[in-house]
Amino acid sequence: MKRATGRLLPHVDSYFLYRCDAEEFERTERVDLGQIRFLIEGEGEITYPDGHVERSKPIMVSGPGTAAAHYKLRGPVTCFGVTLRAVGWKALIGLPANKFTDHNIDGSKLFCERAPALLQQLRGMSTLDQMISAFAPLLIMRQEEVKPVPDPHFPFLEAVREWAASEAPTIDELYAVIGDTSGLGERQVQRLCLEYFGSSPAKLKRKFRAIRAAMQIYQGAPMSVVVGPFADQSHMINEVKHFTGHTPTSLRSGIDPVLAVTLGDADFHFLPEVFPEEVDGRRN
Repeated sequence: MKRATGRLLPHVDSYFLYRCDAEEFERTERVDLGQIRFLIEGEGEITYPDGHVERSKPIMVSGPGTAAAHYKLRGPVTCFGVTLRAVGWKALIGLPANKFTDHNIDGSKLFCERAPALLQQLRGMSTLDQMISAFAPLLIMRQEEVKPVPDPHFPFLEAVREWAASEAPTIDELYAVIGDTSGLGERQVQRLCLEYFGSSPAKLKRKFRAIRAAMQIYQGAPMSVVVGPFADQSHMINEVKHFTGHTPTSLRSGIDPVLAVTLGDADFHFLPEVFPEEVDGRRN
């Protein structure tokens, strides 16, 4: 996994390369804001929180998740991908995030004839850096094709980021801050949360709270600290499992290695736009 830099930093959180040589395996994937994936080899299907199943696609855009999803894959599997920030979904995908929550869409349609050619190129590469160099020009080209993010939306995104990072966020606080900084009303805030993050403010609050708890648990924080924002310990356990697919016990003992990277490394964040550094997504 590698953090984005340069021109794509405002829109892309990180790049990843996942390999597994097993003939068949299963894994649980935590919620995210959206990804672009190239399945270089392998195939499988994803079972989403509501129980519906979708087959993997060679090039796919994964929408924001509402809860942990379950993968069944037939290998060997090699997958190269990009994890998007909320502003990146708007700037690179150009479609309302809530229309694609818990779904995969065909990425070849998004990038037209250029995507299959890139997939073939990726099959001849072995390192993450090579793949990033090959894919970055396509993302930059996509930036130019999609309608720019409106300037008034940047204060909204900044407010959501700071709200999510606060110890015990309330939705009324979010509405108040955004009203003061950008003049948006509650209904506008609700609409933009759906458009950028794929969830209502109430669901975002639950998701961010569970993510923070999962990070704290994995990094060894005492339960008395982790439980604070929840009604009780049972509530905390249920919420963490709902959004990560793991209980506190498995987070500390039998965690998926991909999830471990996002929870244990201070340079990576479990959800883009939750605790990122300051960036400016406006075009120069």
